[in-house]
Amino acid sequence: MNISKDQMANARVLVVGDVMLDRYWYGAVDRISPEAPVPVVRITREEERNGGAANVAYNVVTLGAQASLLTVVGDDEASHKLEALVAKTGIQPHFGRDADLTTTVKLRVIGRQQQLLRLDFENTPKNELLASQTAAFETLLPSHGAVLFSDYGKGGLGHITDMIARARVAGKPILVDPKGSDYARYQGATVITPNRAELQQVIGIWRDEEDLRSRVRTLRAQLNVDAVLLTRSEEGMTLFDGQGELHVSAQAREVFDVTGAGDTVIATMAALVSAGVSLRDAVPVANKAGGIVVGKFGTATVSYTELFTKN
Repeated sequence: MNISKDQMANARVLVVGDVMLDRYWYGAVDRISPEAPVPVVRITREEERNGGAANVAYNVVTLGAQASLLTVVGDDEASHKLEALVAKTGIQPHFGRDADLTTTVKLRVIGRQQQLLRLDFENTPKNELLASQTAAFETLLPSHGAVLFSDYGKGGLGHITDMIARARVAGKPILVDPKGSDYARYQGATVITPNRAELQQVIGIWRDEEDLRSRVRTLRAQLNVDAVLLTRSEEGMTLFDGQGELHVSAQAREVFDVTGAGDTVIATMAALVSAGVSLRDAVPVANKAGGIVVGKFGTATVSYTELFTKN
């Protein structure tokens, strides 16, 4: 399957969810600290990247599609850095601000090409601010071809059930990257995209493929979702829908870093669906995108050229 750059450029995805600022501190490790048996990292370079739902939106625009990002952040240095980063990458930011909120920051310390430490800064937004996001969501909805909910369990999707209902009434495809064990909140979505560990949390450990099939069928009926896309790492991915199932094998390549691969998969699906491609036709392309991104370091993205040029 191929899709023109013009088709992709006209695709508009509304990304809603938990954003974070990914900070990377790179340094040289030459000695062990005299104070404790830990390496001393002399920082030589710092880098900041879009994280969480911001990385999902970044994946959408890297493919050549358009993305709007609706989220809740603090009124702190990290949120302003993140908003500038988001705007610079061509994403339309719609940031609700809460002075009591700490914008989520994940700080990774890297030495000798290895992650030595990760520090997380975060807290949960207030319910009133989340309610105001529903009004913004309603305003943005008509001008987008697909809605993508990126749930990182940080509390920014307290009104997701209401938003899904509104998107469904508007006839928009709804893609959800889920978190936690309560999938009832995703009721009515078009497709949810759990990985193996996430799906096991919800339906339990399956004995074999037939058992998996049966459990997913029950889940789809309970949630009234059109499809479940199970991402299976080295085993590729399987789409379970009304027609049965579609399995695509992983593309063999060197795996360097799996960070953000799920972001790339769902962003590719959303961009393609927004461009008018069916879920079944989008799955092999999303699988290829995931295969490309695991060959890169950190929360990375895939370009239109990488995805649609024969290799």
